[in-house]
Amino acid sequence: MLAQPAFNRGVNQPGASLAAAGRIDEEPASLAIGTSEGSDSLIGIDEVQKALNRSRASVYRYTNTDPGNLNPPFNPRKLNPEYRSDQKEPLQFHPNEVARFARDVLRIKEVTVEVLNSPSTATQQLLGSILEELRAIRIRLDQLDNPVGLELSRIDHHAEQVRPAA
Repeated sequence: MLAQPAFNRGVNQPGASLAAAGRIDEEPASLAIGTSEGSDSLIGIDEVQKALNRSRASVYRYTNTDPGNLNPPFNPRKLNPEYRSDQKEPLQFHPNEVARFARDVLRIKEVTVEVLNSPSTATQQLLGSILEELRAIRIRLDQLDNPVGLELSRIDHHAEQVRPAA
């Protein structure tokens, strides 16, 4: 599942964009890249494009790709995609890599990565209900194995053995 990015550009100017002509030296900008399901989620070109407020062509120009090498070595001046096993796989980026690129190369101030809760799917709801039912079964089995009366008598018997003789 791809993450849905959340954006926060400029504290005093919501929705303020980075300079349209590619200049970034106007106001200090803020960039927030949101991911769902933890920081291991990868984001695609569309999310990177929205996060950086750049055209798709610009994002492809920034990306560290080589037609002769499927996975070129890390380039600190480029946006490095995640490992691919096939040329036809879409480019995926780790949110921290996008944040690094925005901060170090594009000089965007205040770059943060936010972890967002993803909307619950039918599968997640079903798994949650199964988990609750298993917990209820576990509690019931524990009660059958250790009836309350038996447990209290064990505690009383143990307490009598521990007390020193007067």
